[in-house]
Amino acid sequence: MKNPIQKRLGKAIKGGGFYDENAMIWCGSVVKGEDGRFHMFASYWDKRLGFGNNWLFNCRIVRASSDTPEGPFTLEETVLDRRGREFFDGMNTHNPYIRYWNGTYYLYYMGTTFGGPIPAYMDEISPARFIEVWNNKRIGLATSKSVFGPWERRDTPLLLPRDCSHWDCTATTNPAVAILPDGTTYMLYKSRSYANATLQIGVARAPCPDGPFERICEEPIFSLENPDFHLEDPYLWYEDNKFRLLIKDDFKNESGGICGEWGAGLYGESDDCIHWTFADSPKAYSRTVSWDDGTTTTQCNLERPFLLLQDGKPTHLYLATGDGEQPYQFSHTWNMVIGLT
Repeated sequence: MKNPIQKRLGKAIKGGGFYDENAMIWCGSVVKGEDGRFHMFASYWDKRLGFGNNWLFNCRIVRASSDTPEGPFTLEETVLDRRGREFFDGMNTHNPYIRYWNGTYYLYYMGTTFGGPIPAYMDEISPARFIEVWNNKRIGLATSKSVFGPWERRDTPLLLPRDCSHWDCTATTNPAVAILPDGTTYMLYKSRSYANATLQIGVARAPCPDGPFERICEEPIFSLENPDFHLEDPYLWYEDNKFRLLIKDDFKNESGGICGEWGAGLYGESDDCIHWTFADSPKAYSRTVSWDDGTTTTQCNLERPFLLLQDGKPTHLYLATGDGEQPYQFSHTWNMVIGLT
């Protein structure tokens, strides 16, 4: 199988994407609006809080806009903010994933709630508290007829964890969604069986984009024999009667994973969204990035891949990245963009 992304990658756009001097930005998800402009939904929190654990406690989902897919995107508004501890997503929203179908925008995301104080600048977040709140993560949905809102936010999650006889009995998080022409909707999600267990990916299906979702596979869809092989951050789309995937090669203990480069993106295909095959040359993109000003850098992280689809075809790749020498040790984060030729 050929890799259709690898050879189409152009140069990364210096000064493109979504950057804010005062904010940590993650999870860029882009759609063309009814105004003909491009709108990025992104995770956003105060830069002073650092990357660390505060994405789980102090994040909100914002919308930024640009005249072009390359950007730069300009912050417009907060779309999903805190709304009360009594809601499953009432205290934190993250992982936006935007889709448009049949006159409606569907904004999938992860939400959490928690008790106790909201962590502030320089506050310590204990490992026990982090794990407790992490396990509260649930997949939510907000819908609107306009990219400008108003957004109608569901009060119940799209998919709940199962009981502890199953692998996905903690959180349900990191939605990646493909809507077929007839409205049938497939959603990949992440979960695990206990705190600090290996994170795995499952799949659910619904007759329409707002559900109800039911699992179509009892087990995780990637059963890798080597326990040090791990996949993370899927991006899912449907093109030419195939399910297609970008996903991070997140291997452990220098095992080499599937492509040999930690943090690179892999390309795969499936007929049923359950059984997946990776391309003969699986690496879709590398952390070594060529920029349009002639420079080359090796980014400490490239995460949360998202493809802009125009007329059903991918045209631009968005990636969360940041300044730092070591993975996840960021002084600043933003979303970058690479055009596809």
